[in-house]
Amino acid sequence: MTFTGGAAAAAARLRADGDTPVDISRVPAREAAERELSDPKYHENDPNLLQRGLSRFWEWLDDLFGAASGATPGGVLGLVVIVLVVAALAAALWWRLGTPNRAPGTTGDSLFTDGPRTARDHRTAAARHASAGRWNEAVQERMRAIVRSLEERTLLEPRPGRTADEAAAEAGRSLPSHADDLRLAARAFDDVTYGGRTADEPAYRRVEALDTALERTRPTLDTASTGTPA
Repeated sequence: MTFTGGAAAAAARLRADGDTPVDISRVPAREAAERELSDPKYHENDPNLLQRGLSRFWEWLDDLFGAASGATPGGVLGLVVIVLVVAALAAALWWRLGTPNRAPGTTGDSLFTDGPRTARDHRTAAARHASAGRWNEAVQERMRAIVRSLEERTLLEPRPGRTADEAAAEAGRSLPSHADDLRLAARAFDDVTYGGRTADEPAYRRVEALDTALERTRPTLDTASTGTPA
């Protein structure tokens, strides 16, 4: 038996006999306590790793909000008001600006997703959707009718994979008086096709009116859009 173990045993015997306890060195006493506390029975109800992680996260979040509310006029209530205002501004910007413009030619953004159809076919489909109140589909088909009609009139060169934005930009050079309306129609198409927005009857009627107006407009030929000299 070592000196340390003998001392501890002697101290235990003295305690058991009711005599004055013997002072054990601090280091052996601490080691003995650590060994005792390492017994699994003392840790059966301890939180697991996930619980400890969540606890620390909530403590960090509470400290963060506490610091922010302390620096914000009105405390926690003022912080909540600021967060709500920022969220409202973000929602308003999203609604006003719609979806961000994608890079030209992005995969999946093609204006025409099925086989070739005539402008008349697309107009018929648009009218059918409109009569059923399916405004998203009506806007899509009417925009396709516009682009197909411009291709049939040789104002646009047929090109697979062309997006609505590209078609509007190219057509705007031949039809400058309608350039802004073409961009708005392309944006309406993008919003309902890719942006999760919902069209309504006025939105469809604007695209329909543009289609009708374009049919009556004489173009200003542009070599960039037709590939032939003006």
